[in-house]
Amino acid sequence: MTDFRRWVGVLICMGLTSVAALSQGVSAGPQSGGRPTFSTGINAARDVTVKQRLENQIPLDTRFTDEAGAKVSIGKYFGKKPVWLVMPFYSCKNTCANMLHGLVESLHDPALKWQVGRDFEIVIVSINPKEDASVALASKKRYMSELGIAGAADGWHFLTGSEAEIRRLADSLGYIYVYDQRTDQYAHPSVTMVLTPTGKVSRYLFGVVYPGKDVYLALTEAAEGRIGTIADQFLLMCYHYDPARNVYGLRVVTLLKVLGTGTALLLGTFMFQSLRKERKSRLTAGSGTGNNE
Repeated sequence: MTDFRRWVGVLICMGLTSVAALSQGVSAGPQSGGRPTFSTGINAARDVTVKQRLENQIPLDTRFTDEAGAKVSIGKYFGKKPVWLVMPFYSCKNTCANMLHGLVESLHDPALKWQVGRDFEIVIVSINPKEDASVALASKKRYMSELGIAGAADGWHFLTGSEAEIRRLADSLGYIYVYDQRTDQYAHPSVTMVLTPTGKVSRYLFGVVYPGKDVYLALTEAAEGRIGTIADQFLLMCYHYDPARNVYGLRVVTLLKVLGTGTALLLGTFMFQSLRKERKSRLTAGSGTGNNE
């Protein structure tokens, strides 16, 4: 029944949304607009931004300290599963806390379908080099308690590290942040990254709220089809990632190709069956006439 419902959803995606896509058209790209300058003098366009580096390989040999105090390379968490990576700092009570809370909400979203630890890993790397393993452990306990999912702790990792190693990882992601001496805080983008099992940047998910559907599609895509079902692969074909708007949207051209191919196949099948039925009827009629004579 579950598979049937999934395919019904696929058919709905094929049929109904195509009409809306054709009538509304396709966005030409991101809208222009300036970036704000913080009251501290930090220029967001220059100092706090993301230069998306899709398909870029992160340095898997960067060294960090996990929440238990052990020295680890970030490559430890790669190899078999996609990784959802976040770079906040643990003492932040505003955006960072909202981002991590957003992860918890996503893991409770039925649309996500996958389970952290079993199907993918979550890696949190603090951008504050002053934070140590004790701070990371306290943060992990807080969010594991909020999450309340058995076994999740094995797949959700909280790391700290040196300024050099943090910057090295951030640079490979195009993640640009800055330390503000006036407030003793870090200004950074509100974004998380989804990486392939080999450590290549696959998707950027912006904001502090991450819908389960978006995360699921991003992880499935990052896994390169090794976990997703055939229906999942069609959904990835139907809903592609738009880096200009940082969302998954309907891929109109692909959808129209699918609909056109499907229509041709259905029409061909109908014509074949009709001709076959007509031929059979003629043979039956001819046989009947011969018997009467």
